[in-house]
Amino acid sequence: MIYYGTGSEKTTLTEEDLRNGLYTALDKIGRKKKVLVVPPDITRIHSRAGEITKLAYDYYKKNLTDILPALGTHVPMTDDETAKMFPGIPLNLFRVHNWRNEVVTLGIIGEDFISEITEGKIKYPWPAQVNRLIKNGGHDLVLSVGQVVPHEVTGMANYTKNILVGTGGSEGINKSHYIGAVYGMERLLGKADNPVRQLLNFAASKYLNDIPVVYVLTVIGRDESGKLVTRGLFIGDTSEVFMLASDLSLKVNFTVLEKPIRKAVVYLDPDEFKSTWLGNKSIYRTRMAMADNGELIVIAPGLKEFGEDREIDRLVRKYGYRGTPATLKAVEENEELQKNLGAAAHLIHGSTEGRFSVTLCPGKLTKNEIESAGFKYADINEITKRYNPAELKDGFNTLPGGEEIYYISNPATGLWASKERLR
Repeated sequence: MIYYGTGSEKTTLTEEDLRNGLYTALDKIGRKKKVLVVPPDITRIHSRAGEITKLAYDYYKKNLTDILPALGTHVPMTDDETAKMFPGIPLNLFRVHNWRNEVVTLGIIGEDFISEITEGKIKYPWPAQVNRLIKNGGHDLVLSVGQVVPHEVTGMANYTKNILVGTGGSEGINKSHYIGAVYGMERLLGKADNPVRQLLNFAASKYLNDIPVVYVLTVIGRDESGKLVTRGLFIGDTSEVFMLASDLSLKVNFTVLEKPIRKAVVYLDPDEFKSTWLGNKSIYRTRMAMADNGELIVIAPGLKEFGEDREIDRLVRKYGYRGTPATLKAVEENEELQKNLGAAAHLIHGSTEGRFSVTLCPGKLTKNEIESAGFKYADINEITKRYNPAELKDGFNTLPGGEEIYYISNPATGLWASKERLR
Protein backbone atom coordinates (compact mmCIF):
# COMPACT_ATOMS: atom_id res chain seq x y z
CA MET A 1 0.00 0.00 0.00
CA ILE A 2 1.13 3.55 -0.70
CA TYR A 3 0.45 5.68 2.37
CA TYR A 4 1.83 8.90 0.92
CA GLY A 5 3.56 10.06 -2.23
CA THR A 6 4.53 13.39 -3.70
CA GLY A 7 7.30 14.79 -5.84
CA SER A 8 8.48 16.09 -9.19
CA GLU A 9 11.56 17.56 -10.85
CA LYS A 10 10.51 21.03 -9.68
CA THR A 11 9.14 20.16 -6.21
CA THR A 12 10.95 21.56 -3.16
CA LEU A 13 9.79 19.97 0.08
CA THR A 14 10.31 21.91 3.30
CA GLU A 15 10.61 20.45 6.79
CA GLU A 16 6.92 21.24 7.26
CA ASP A 17 6.13 19.34 4.07
CA LEU A 18 8.09 16.34 5.37
CA ARG A 19 6.24 16.50 8.67
CA ASN A 20 2.82 16.70 7.02
CA GLY A 21 3.64 13.90 4.60
CA LEU A 22 5.09 11.58 7.24
CA TYR A 23 2.33 12.23 9.75
CA THR A 24 -0.35 11.70 7.08
CA ALA A 25 1.16 8.28 6.42
CA LEU A 26 1.60 7.40 10.09
CA ASP A 27 -2.01 8.38 10.82
CA LYS A 28 -3.12 5.93 8.13
CA ILE A 29 -0.88 3.19 9.55
CA GLY A 30 -2.32 3.73 13.02
CA ARG A 31 -0.78 4.08 16.45
CA LYS A 32 1.84 1.52 17.45
CA LYS A 33 3.17 0.33 20.79
CA LYS A 34 6.77 -0.49 19.84
CA VAL A 35 8.49 1.14 16.87
CA LEU A 36 11.93 0.58 15.37
CA VAL A 37 13.42 3.10 12.92
CA VAL A 38 16.13 1.99 10.49
CA PRO A 39 17.74 5.10 8.96
CA PRO A 40 21.07 5.33 7.09
CA ASP A 41 24.25 6.43 8.84
CA ILE A 42 26.11 9.72 8.52
CA THR A 43 27.46 8.76 5.09
CA ARG A 44 23.92 9.57 3.88
CA ILE A 45 23.51 12.72 5.94
CA HIS A 46 22.03 14.59 2.96
CA SER A 47 19.13 12.12 2.71
CA ARG A 48 17.06 14.05 5.28
CA ALA A 49 16.67 10.76 7.12
CA GLY A 50 17.92 12.46 10.27
CA GLU A 51 15.05 14.94 10.21
CA ILE A 52 12.53 12.26 9.34
CA THR A 53 13.73 10.08 12.22
CA LYS A 54 13.31 13.04 14.58
CA LEU A 55 9.79 13.63 13.25
CA ALA A 56 8.98 9.96 13.88
CA TYR A 57 10.39 10.28 17.42
CA ASP A 58 8.19 13.33 18.03
CA TYR A 59 5.16 11.43 16.71
CA TYR A 60 5.60 8.17 18.63
CA LYS A 61 7.45 9.54 21.66
CA LYS A 62 8.12 6.74 24.18
CA ASN A 63 6.71 4.14 21.78
CA LEU A 64 9.71 4.64 19.51
CA THR A 65 11.99 2.32 21.43
CA ASP A 66 14.93 1.65 19.09
CA ILE A 67 16.88 3.30 16.26
CA LEU A 68 19.17 1.01 14.27
CA PRO A 69 21.28 2.86 11.67
CA ALA A 70 21.74 0.64 8.62
CA LEU A 71 25.53 0.56 8.76
CA GLY A 72 26.07 -2.41 6.49
CA THR A 73 29.84 -2.74 6.66
CA HIS A 74 30.44 0.88 7.67
CA VAL A 75 32.15 1.85 10.89
CA PRO A 76 29.71 2.74 13.72
CA MET A 77 28.94 6.42 14.17
CA THR A 78 30.46 8.34 17.04
CA ASP A 79 28.22 10.10 19.53
CA ASP A 80 29.14 13.43 17.92
CA GLU A 81 28.17 12.15 14.47
CA THR A 82 24.92 10.74 15.82
CA ALA A 83 24.07 14.04 17.51
CA LYS A 84 24.89 15.91 14.29
CA MET A 85 22.68 13.77 12.05
CA PHE A 86 19.89 13.13 14.57
CA PRO A 87 19.70 16.27 16.74
CA GLY A 88 17.20 16.20 19.55
CA ILE A 89 16.96 12.41 19.84
CA PRO A 90 18.31 10.73 23.01
CA LEU A 91 21.48 8.78 22.31
CA ASN A 92 20.25 5.87 24.41
CA LEU A 93 17.77 4.96 21.67
CA PHE A 94 20.49 4.14 19.14
CA ARG A 95 21.68 0.58 18.54
CA VAL A 96 24.84 -0.39 16.65
CA HIS A 97 24.56 -2.97 13.89
CA ASN A 98 27.28 -5.62 14.12
CA TRP A 99 27.28 -7.18 10.66
CA ARG A 100 29.59 -10.00 11.63
CA ASN A 101 28.04 -11.24 14.88
CA GLU A 102 24.50 -9.93 15.47
CA VAL A 103 22.45 -11.24 12.56
CA VAL A 104 19.92 -13.99 12.00
CA THR A 105 19.41 -15.90 8.76
CA LEU A 106 15.78 -15.80 7.65
CA GLY A 107 16.18 -18.26 4.80
CA ILE A 108 18.35 -19.32 1.87
CA ILE A 109 17.85 -18.40 -1.78
CA GLY A 110 19.02 -21.35 -3.88
CA GLU A 111 21.93 -21.32 -6.30
CA ASP A 112 19.66 -22.01 -9.28
CA PHE A 113 17.89 -18.69 -8.75
CA ILE A 114 21.24 -16.87 -8.48
CA SER A 115 22.47 -18.54 -11.66
CA GLU A 116 19.29 -17.56 -13.49
CA ILE A 117 19.40 -13.87 -12.61
CA THR A 118 23.17 -13.55 -13.27
CA GLU A 119 23.06 -15.21 -16.70
CA GLY A 120 25.01 -18.16 -15.32
CA LYS A 121 27.93 -16.01 -14.14
CA ILE A 122 27.48 -16.99 -10.48
CA LYS A 123 26.02 -20.10 -8.90
CA TYR A 124 25.96 -20.16 -5.12
CA PRO A 125 23.22 -19.97 -2.47
CA TRP A 126 22.52 -16.64 -0.79
CA PRO A 127 21.38 -16.13 2.82
CA ALA A 128 18.74 -13.53 3.59
CA GLN A 129 20.08 -12.01 6.80
CA VAL A 130 18.98 -9.17 9.08
CA ASN A 131 19.97 -7.78 12.42
CA ARG A 132 18.41 -9.88 15.15
CA LEU A 133 16.61 -6.79 16.51
CA ILE A 134 14.53 -6.64 13.33
CA LYS A 135 13.55 -10.29 13.53
CA ASN A 136 13.26 -10.77 17.28
CA GLY A 137 12.70 -7.29 18.69
CA GLY A 138 8.94 -7.60 18.96
CA HIS A 139 8.23 -4.33 17.13
CA ASP A 140 4.84 -3.74 15.61
CA LEU A 141 6.31 -1.26 13.09
CA VAL A 142 9.70 -1.00 11.42
CA LEU A 143 10.21 2.32 9.62
CA SER A 144 12.95 1.95 7.00
CA VAL A 145 14.05 5.49 6.13
CA GLY A 146 16.42 6.63 3.39
CA GLN A 147 17.20 8.17 0.03
CA VAL A 148 16.72 6.62 -3.39
CA VAL A 149 19.66 7.54 -5.62
CA PRO A 150 21.72 5.72 -8.28
CA HIS A 151 23.88 3.07 -6.61
CA GLU A 152 26.87 1.01 -7.73
CA VAL A 153 25.76 -2.32 -6.21
CA THR A 154 21.96 -2.32 -6.39
CA GLY A 155 21.40 0.04 -9.33
CA MET A 156 19.25 2.32 -7.19
CA ALA A 157 19.80 2.64 -3.44
CA ASN A 158 17.44 1.87 -0.58
CA TYR A 159 14.12 0.02 -0.29
CA THR A 160 14.80 -3.67 0.50
CA LYS A 161 18.56 -2.97 0.39
CA ASN A 162 18.26 -0.89 3.56
CA ILE A 163 17.08 -3.95 5.50
CA LEU A 164 18.78 -6.92 3.81
CA VAL A 165 22.14 -5.20 3.21
CA GLY A 166 22.11 -2.27 5.61
CA THR A 167 21.32 -4.58 8.53
CA GLY A 168 22.56 -7.75 6.85
CA GLY A 169 25.33 -10.16 7.75
CA SER A 170 28.79 -10.69 6.30
CA GLU A 171 27.87 -13.54 3.97
CA GLY A 172 24.76 -11.87 2.60
CA ILE A 173 26.50 -8.52 2.08
CA ASN A 174 29.62 -10.06 0.55
CA LYS A 175 27.77 -12.30 -1.87
CA SER A 176 25.27 -9.65 -2.99
CA HIS A 177 28.05 -7.17 -3.70
CA TYR A 178 29.97 -9.76 -5.67
CA ILE A 179 26.93 -10.55 -7.79
CA GLY A 180 26.70 -6.89 -8.83
CA ALA A 181 30.42 -6.61 -9.52
CA VAL A 182 30.65 -9.74 -11.66
CA TYR A 183 27.43 -8.94 -13.53
CA GLY A 184 28.87 -5.52 -14.38
CA MET A 185 28.50 -2.22 -12.58
CA GLU A 186 27.81 -0.21 -15.71
CA ARG A 187 25.04 -2.65 -16.65
CA LEU A 188 23.09 -1.92 -13.48
CA LEU A 189 23.97 1.64 -12.40
CA GLY A 190 20.82 3.75 -12.33
CA LYS A 191 18.52 0.80 -13.07
CA ALA A 192 15.80 -0.16 -10.60
CA ASP A 193 15.56 -3.66 -12.08
CA ASN A 194 18.76 -5.71 -12.10
CA PRO A 195 20.02 -9.02 -10.66
CA VAL A 196 20.93 -7.67 -7.22
CA ARG A 197 17.62 -5.88 -6.85
CA GLN A 198 15.75 -8.96 -8.07
CA LEU A 199 17.53 -11.00 -5.41
CA LEU A 200 16.75 -8.57 -2.58
CA ASN A 201 13.11 -8.11 -3.57
CA PHE A 202 12.57 -11.86 -3.99
CA ALA A 203 14.11 -12.50 -0.57
CA ALA A 204 11.95 -9.79 0.99
CA SER A 205 8.80 -11.31 -0.52
CA LYS A 206 9.69 -14.68 0.99
CA TYR A 207 11.17 -13.79 4.35
CA LEU A 208 10.06 -10.29 5.45
CA ASN A 209 6.30 -10.86 5.25
CA ASP A 210 5.99 -11.32 9.00
CA ILE A 211 8.00 -8.17 9.75
CA PRO A 212 5.88 -4.96 9.56
CA VAL A 213 8.25 -2.86 7.41
CA VAL A 214 7.14 0.48 5.96
CA TYR A 215 9.56 2.34 3.68
CA VAL A 216 10.01 6.11 3.90
CA LEU A 217 11.92 7.15 0.77
CA THR A 218 13.26 10.56 -0.18
CA VAL A 219 14.61 11.88 -3.47
CA ILE A 220 17.19 14.68 -3.19
CA GLY A 221 18.26 16.94 -6.06
CA ARG A 222 19.78 20.36 -6.62
CA ASP A 223 18.04 23.63 -7.38
CA GLU A 224 19.25 26.19 -9.91
CA SER A 225 21.76 27.60 -7.41
CA GLY A 226 23.26 24.17 -6.74
CA LYS A 227 21.69 23.81 -3.29
CA LEU A 228 20.46 20.36 -2.26
CA VAL A 229 16.68 20.23 -2.03
CA THR A 230 14.13 17.49 -1.42
CA ARG A 231 12.24 16.66 -4.60
CA GLY A 232 10.15 13.74 -3.42
CA LEU A 233 8.77 11.78 -0.46
CA PHE A 234 7.23 8.33 -0.93
CA ILE A 235 5.92 6.14 1.90
CA GLY A 236 4.53 2.63 1.66
CA ASP A 237 5.09 -1.09 2.04
CA THR A 238 5.15 -2.24 -1.60
CA SER A 239 7.59 -2.02 -4.49
CA GLU A 240 5.50 0.70 -6.10
CA VAL A 241 6.87 3.34 -3.71
CA PHE A 242 10.40 2.34 -4.69
CA MET A 243 9.61 2.52 -8.40
CA LEU A 244 8.03 5.97 -8.01
CA ALA A 245 11.09 7.21 -6.13
CA SER A 246 13.47 5.57 -8.63
CA ASP A 247 11.73 7.16 -11.60
CA LEU A 248 12.00 10.58 -10.01
CA SER A 249 15.59 10.02 -8.93
CA LEU A 250 16.67 9.30 -12.49
CA LYS A 251 15.15 12.61 -13.54
CA VAL A 252 16.89 14.68 -10.86
CA ASN A 253 20.07 12.70 -10.06
CA PHE A 254 21.19 11.48 -13.50
CA THR A 255 23.24 13.95 -15.54
CA VAL A 256 23.76 13.05 -19.20
CA LEU A 257 26.58 15.01 -20.86
CA GLU A 258 26.93 15.81 -24.55
CA LYS A 259 30.62 14.94 -24.47
CA PRO A 260 32.86 12.76 -22.28
CA ILE A 261 34.87 14.41 -19.51
CA ARG A 262 38.59 14.74 -20.20
CA LYS A 263 39.41 15.95 -16.69
CA ALA A 264 37.11 15.74 -13.68
CA VAL A 265 37.69 17.11 -10.19
CA VAL A 266 35.59 15.56 -7.41
CA TYR A 267 35.49 16.82 -3.83
CA LEU A 268 34.83 14.45 -0.92
CA ASP A 269 33.37 16.09 2.18
CA PRO A 270 35.64 15.08 5.12
CA ASP A 271 32.62 14.55 7.38
CA GLU A 272 31.16 12.05 4.92
CA PHE A 273 34.13 10.34 3.26
CA LYS A 274 36.98 8.95 5.33
CA SER A 275 37.74 5.78 3.33
CA THR A 276 38.03 4.69 -0.28
CA TRP A 277 35.31 2.15 0.59
CA LEU A 278 32.98 5.17 0.53
CA GLY A 279 35.08 7.70 -1.36
CA ASN A 280 35.29 5.55 -4.47
CA LYS A 281 31.82 6.82 -5.27
CA SER A 282 33.92 9.43 -7.06
CA ILE A 283 34.85 6.62 -9.47
CA TYR A 284 31.58 4.67 -9.49
CA ARG A 285 29.32 7.60 -10.24
CA THR A 286 31.53 9.28 -12.89
CA ARG A 287 32.91 6.27 -14.77
CA MET A 288 30.30 6.39 -17.52
CA ALA A 289 31.06 10.06 -18.10
CA MET A 290 34.86 9.80 -18.21
CA ALA A 291 36.64 9.90 -21.56
CA ASP A 292 39.09 7.17 -22.51
CA ASN A 293 42.52 8.23 -21.19
CA GLY A 294 40.84 10.95 -19.15
CA GLU A 295 41.87 11.94 -15.61
CA LEU A 296 39.78 11.90 -12.46
CA ILE A 297 41.23 14.01 -9.63
CA VAL A 298 39.76 13.34 -6.19
CA ILE A 299 40.28 15.90 -3.42
CA ALA A 300 39.71 13.99 -0.18
CA PRO A 301 40.75 15.89 2.96
CA GLY A 302 39.18 13.30 5.30
CA LEU A 303 40.64 10.21 3.62
CA LYS A 304 42.49 8.14 6.22
CA GLU A 305 41.86 4.47 5.32
CA PHE A 306 40.78 2.12 2.55
CA GLY A 307 38.22 -0.08 4.28
CA GLU A 308 36.11 0.97 7.25
CA ASP A 309 36.33 -2.60 8.48
CA ARG A 310 39.85 -3.57 9.60
CA GLU A 311 39.91 -6.83 7.62
CA ILE A 312 38.62 -5.20 4.45
CA ASP A 313 41.18 -2.42 4.85
CA ARG A 314 43.92 -5.06 5.00
CA LEU A 315 42.63 -6.81 1.90
CA VAL A 316 42.42 -3.59 -0.11
CA ARG A 317 45.99 -2.72 0.84
CA LYS A 318 47.17 -6.21 -0.09
CA TYR A 319 45.41 -6.68 -3.45
CA GLY A 320 44.71 -3.12 -4.61
CA TYR A 321 42.43 -1.85 -7.35
CA ARG A 322 43.90 -3.83 -10.28
CA GLY A 323 40.84 -4.45 -12.46
CA THR A 324 38.34 -7.27 -12.96
CA PRO A 325 40.62 -9.97 -14.47
CA ALA A 326 43.26 -9.56 -11.75
CA THR A 327 40.64 -9.54 -9.00
CA LEU A 328 38.82 -12.62 -10.29
CA LYS A 329 42.17 -14.42 -10.49
CA ALA A 330 43.00 -13.35 -6.92
CA VAL A 331 39.63 -14.65 -5.72
CA GLU A 332 40.24 -17.97 -7.42
CA GLU A 333 43.67 -18.32 -5.84
CA ASN A 334 43.15 -16.88 -2.33
CA GLU A 335 40.80 -18.25 0.31
CA GLU A 336 40.81 -14.98 2.24
CA LEU A 337 39.14 -13.23 -0.69
CA GLN A 338 36.74 -16.13 -1.20
CA LYS A 339 35.62 -15.51 2.38
CA ASN A 340 35.34 -11.75 1.77
CA LEU A 341 33.59 -11.43 -1.58
CA GLY A 342 32.35 -7.97 -0.62
CA ALA A 343 35.95 -6.79 -0.52
CA ALA A 344 36.61 -8.46 -3.87
CA ALA A 345 33.57 -6.72 -5.35
CA HIS A 346 34.82 -3.40 -4.03
CA LEU A 347 38.20 -3.95 -5.70
CA ILE A 348 36.41 -4.43 -9.02
CA HIS A 349 34.15 -1.42 -8.47
CA GLY A 350 37.09 0.81 -7.60
CA SER A 351 39.10 0.00 -10.72
CA THR A 352 38.79 1.92 -13.97
CA GLU A 353 39.93 -1.20 -15.86
CA GLY A 354 42.72 0.99 -17.22
CA ARG A 355 40.34 3.16 -19.23
CA PHE A 356 41.07 6.41 -17.34
CA SER A 357 43.35 7.39 -14.48
CA VAL A 358 42.52 8.31 -10.90
CA THR A 359 44.64 10.79 -8.94
CA LEU A 360 43.88 10.73 -5.23
CA CYS A 361 44.72 13.70 -3.02
CA PRO A 362 44.21 12.40 0.53
CA GLY A 363 44.28 14.32 3.75
CA LYS A 364 45.93 11.55 5.77
CA LEU A 365 47.09 8.60 3.63
CA THR A 366 50.64 8.67 2.28
CA LYS A 367 51.91 8.69 -1.28
CA ASN A 368 53.17 5.13 -0.90
CA GLU A 369 49.82 3.90 0.46
CA ILE A 370 47.90 5.48 -2.40
CA GLU A 371 50.21 4.24 -5.15
CA SER A 372 50.47 0.73 -3.72
CA ALA A 373 46.66 0.48 -3.99
CA GLY A 374 46.81 1.26 -7.70
CA PHE A 375 46.06 4.99 -7.82
CA LYS A 376 48.13 8.04 -8.69
CA TYR A 377 48.95 10.45 -5.86
CA ALA A 378 49.06 14.25 -5.67
CA ASP A 379 49.58 16.61 -2.76
CA ILE A 380 46.23 17.88 -1.55
CA ASN A 381 47.50 21.39 -0.82
CA GLU A 382 48.97 21.85 -4.29
CA ILE A 383 45.88 20.47 -6.02
CA THR A 384 43.53 22.58 -3.90
CA LYS A 385 45.43 25.71 -4.91
CA ARG A 386 45.03 24.76 -8.55
CA TYR A 387 41.43 23.53 -8.26
CA ASN A 388 39.88 25.30 -5.29
CA PRO A 389 36.48 23.76 -4.46
CA ALA A 390 35.37 27.07 -2.97
CA GLU A 391 35.81 28.73 -6.35
CA LEU A 392 34.37 26.01 -8.60
CA LYS A 393 30.79 25.43 -9.63
CA ASP A 394 29.26 22.03 -10.28
CA GLY A 395 29.63 21.20 -13.95
CA PHE A 396 32.08 22.42 -16.57
CA ASN A 397 34.51 25.17 -15.51
CA THR A 398 37.00 27.01 -17.71
CA LEU A 399 39.98 28.09 -15.59
CA PRO A 400 42.37 30.98 -16.11
CA GLY A 401 44.70 29.80 -18.83
CA GLY A 402 41.91 28.00 -20.67
CA GLU A 403 41.93 24.56 -18.96
CA GLU A 404 38.50 22.96 -18.86
CA ILE A 405 37.46 20.69 -15.99
CA TYR A 406 34.23 19.15 -14.81
CA TYR A 407 33.63 19.69 -11.08
CA ILE A 408 31.45 17.57 -8.77
CA SER A 409 31.01 18.74 -5.18
CA ASN A 410 29.48 15.47 -3.92
CA PRO A 411 29.47 12.28 -6.01
CA ALA A 412 27.00 10.58 -3.66
CA THR A 413 24.18 12.82 -4.87
CA GLY A 414 24.04 11.66 -8.48
CA LEU A 415 25.17 9.68 -11.50
CA TRP A 416 26.93 11.08 -14.56
CA ALA A 417 27.27 9.63 -18.08
CA SER A 418 28.10 10.84 -21.55
CA LYS A 419 25.63 10.18 -24.36
CA GLU A 420 28.07 7.93 -26.17
CA ARG A 421 28.30 5.56 -23.16
CA LEU A 422 24.52 5.13 -23.17
CA ARG A 423 24.26 4.03 -26.79
